[in-house]
Amino acid sequence: MDNRRKGKKRDDRLTLSIPEFAAMTGCSRHLAYSLARQDKLPVPVIRLGDKRMCVSRKAVERLLSGEVSTDER
Repeated sequence: MDNRRKGKKRDDRLTLSIPEFAAMTGCSRHLAYSLARQDKLPVPVIRLGDKRMCVSRKAVERLLSGEVSTDER
C-alpha cells in the first residue's frame, strides 16, 4: 500500500531519495549518487537491495540546520 492510500503526504516519509537529498542540499544528482555509492555523503546511506539507496530525512534536516557536522556522521 503506498503513502497516498494511507493518507500520508510525501513529506511524512522518514526517508529521502538521493535526488531529493541533492535538491535539498543544492548539489547535483550525479554528485549525490557518486558520493552515496562511495558511502561519502555527510549522512548515512540506507541501502535497500542492490540498487536502491535513500537517506534519513531527520539526518539531512539536522545536517542542514547545523546541529551535526559532517565529522559526526
